[in-house]
Amino acid sequence: MSSIKERLAALGLTLPRAAAPVANYVPFVRTGNLVVISGQVCFGADGAIAAEHKGKVGGGVSAEAGKAAARLCALNVLAQLEAAVGDLDRAVVQCVRLGGFINAAPGFSAVAGVMNGASDLMVELLGDRGRHARSTVGVAELPLDAAVEVEAMFEVR
Repeated sequence: MSSIKERLAALGLTLPRAAAPVANYVPFVRTGNLVVISGQVCFGADGAIAAEHKGKVGGGVSAEAGKAAARLCALNVLAQLEAAVGDLDRAVVQCVRLGGFINAAPGFSAVAGVMNGASDLMVELLGDRGRHARSTVGVAELPLDAAVEVEAMFEVR
């Protein structure tokens, strides 16, 4: 079995630096064998949100760009998880849950497909350990005008 870093490289991806909180919260909490990751927005490798990932999905942001934004959120979630536990290959038992928040234009209801960007990446990188429970909701606004935000919970060793 290949490592998570090898799978990332094969996809042409790298984990970004774990983002600092933008308000009064911590990026993750570890309690026992669970790590809860605070909501991560779609920061790119440069630490900024690209113009195509700002605004409302189904409005100025296409569903495809929203799905790409969700994928970036998942990378940021994994960066926070790595900061919490160190070696992802050794520590991750299971992705237990993802929660997705889609900055949706009025009438845009295809939020589940957008969130698949995050869910698909978890399975691509973690295999069966990446299969998870999930909630996805459309919201009126997100911090920094991000198109997508994703939170997570993992079982770890």
